[in-house]
Amino acid sequence: MAQARTDFSKVAAPKRLETMYAQRGELFPYLLAVLVLLTLVSAFHVWSRVRVIDLNLEIAEANRLLRETQEEQNRLKLEVASLKTPARIEAVAKGELGMALPTDQQVVVVK
Repeated sequence: MAQARTDFSKVAAPKRLETMYAQRGELFPYLLAVLVLLTLVSAFHVWSRVRVIDLNLEIAEANRLLRETQEEQNRLKLEVASLKTPARIEAVAKGELGMALPTDQQVVVVK
């Protein structure tokens, strides 16, 4: 054990500059690939967030249109109900069309 400590010192020998430059040149394509990959992932993330925002805007617009259509439908149902009232129909028949209720002689009972 004591022999092993003497064989390997704790201080590492400094690397030569040539080997460091050679290793840097070998790592450059990998670093470039990682940089390109990170750029693509970042661009995809930004695109997806913009798409989500656009879809949320479209959903909000569709919900607004649905709400307006439902309000219009309710208003039209109320208008139809008011137009169907017997009192209104009788008033229109008498006033605008000149109609009158039949007399007893005009009524024929069919058996």
